[in-house]
Amino acid sequence: MITLYGIPNCDTVKKARQWLSAQGIDYAFHDFKKQGIAADKLAQWIDSLGLEQVINRKGTTWRALSEAEKALATIPASAIDLLICKPSLIKRPVLEHNGKLHLGFKEVDYQEAFGK
Repeated sequence: MITLYGIPNCDTVKKARQWLSAQGIDYAFHDFKKQGIAADKLAQWIDSLGLEQVINRKGTTWRALSEAEKALATIPASAIDLLICKPSLIKRPVLEHNGKLHLGFKEVDYQEAFGK
């Protein structure tokens, strides 16, 4: 099962979705703004990719956080709660494929992951 996690209006997510569709690759899209994201899923991503990689510190949501909220983002347990409340803080898209995680979208990485 291939699952792409993200927010539909995100430009990077759109590029990933367009690439997958153009390659004829079936996938499930999980909109974590509408559908939410489970704490155990976030913990898995953080364990696998690292907290620094999972949190999007370049977006407007990060810039709008208070200093106290930014401090919460440095500790995995409190970061998970923050990400659940503000899913647009998750770097995106997150692709789960063959037991591996791919963060962001770079065509060359997707080509490698799918043997294209």
